[in-house]
Amino acid sequence: MRQRENRKSCYTKVWIALCVAVVLFLGLYGASSYMLGYSLGYPEKERMTAEHWKERTRNECPWTAAWMDSIYGNHCVKDTFLTMPSGYRAHAIYLYAPRATVNTALVVHGYKVRAEGMLHIAYMYNHDLGYNVLLPDLYGHGLSEGDHIQMGWLDRWDVIRWAEVANDIFRLSRSSSTRQVIHGISMGAATTMAVSGEKTPDYVERFVEDCGYTSVWDEFAGQLKEEFGLPSFPLMNTTSLLCRLRYGWSFSEARQIEQVKKSTKPMLFIHGNKDAFVPYAMLRHLFDAKTKGRKAIFIAKGSVHAMAYRDHHKEYTARVKALLNAAE
Repeated sequence: MRQRENRKSCYTKVWIALCVAVVLFLGLYGASSYMLGYSLGYPEKERMTAEHWKERTRNECPWTAAWMDSIYGNHCVKDTFLTMPSGYRAHAIYLYAPRATVNTALVVHGYKVRAEGMLHIAYMYNHDLGYNVLLPDLYGHGLSEGDHIQMGWLDRWDVIRWAEVANDIFRLSRSSSTRQVIHGISMGAATTMAVSGEKTPDYVERFVEDCGYTSVWDEFAGQLKEEFGLPSFPLMNTTSLLCRLRYGWSFSEARQIEQVKKSTKPMLFIHGNKDAFVPYAMLRHLFDAKTKGRKAIFIAKGSVHAMAYRDHHKEYTARVKALLNAAE
C-alpha cells in the first residue's frame, strides 16, 4: 500500500514538474516572440514616408534646404530597383555629381529610417565634396521589400551588391571604375562595418561609420536593460535562437567588431560623446579593434545619437574630406 502511494506521489511530482516546464517554456517562447517582433518588426504601414524624412532634414539641417529643392525640382534624383540574390526587390535613389567624376559615396541609413533620411549626408558628399551618391533602402525599409529588420548583418551582402550597381551607374566608361566610400549612420554604420570585414571590390576604397554598435547582441542587451530592466539571460539567448529559426541569423553571430578586426581599408570612426542609445563607450572598442589599414576618429562633443553631423557639420565634413584625401 505504502509502495503504491509512494509511486503515486512520484508520478504527481513528475507531472507537476512537466507542467511547470511547459508553462515556463511557453512563457519564455511568448516573451521571446514578443521581443523579436518588438526589436525587428517593421510593418510596411508603419514606415515613414520620403516626405517625412525630407522635411525632417530641412528642419534639422536647414543649410541643405536650397540644395534639396534644387535636386528635386530639377529631377536630379533617380530611382532604381533590382532583385537581390536572396530574392527580394530592393530600391535605391541616386544622383550624379555636379561635374563628371568617378568619386562616389554609398550612403546607408539607420534603424527604421530610409534613403531620404540620409539626404543630409548626401548633401555633404554631393554639394560640398562633388561626389556621386547612391542611397539604398535596406531590407524591410522604404520601398524595399522585407518582413523584418536585419540590423545591418545580412544587409552587408546587399550593400556590396549596391556598390556594384553604383559602379555601373557612375563609371565614366566601360573600361573604368568608380572610387567609392561607404558611409553609414547607426544601423547603417553597423552595416558599413559588417561590409568592411568582407572581401570588397577594389573600387570600394574607404569606410565611414557614425555611431555604430559593437554587435547586435551588445546593443539589444543594453536596450533590454535600459527599457525593461531585464538581464540578458535567458531572454537574449532564446530570442537570438528564435531569430535564427525564423530569419536565418542570430544576435550572437552579428558581431560588427569582429568584422572591423578583419578590415584592411581606411575607416573613419565617429561618435557623439553624449550618445546613450548606442553607448559612446563602444567607440573606443571599435577603434582599437581595427589594427590593419589607416584609421581616424572624430568625437562629436555634446552630440546625442546620430546627431554629429547636425551639430558639427563643418568639422564633420572636414574630417570626412581628410579621410577621402589621405593616402592609403
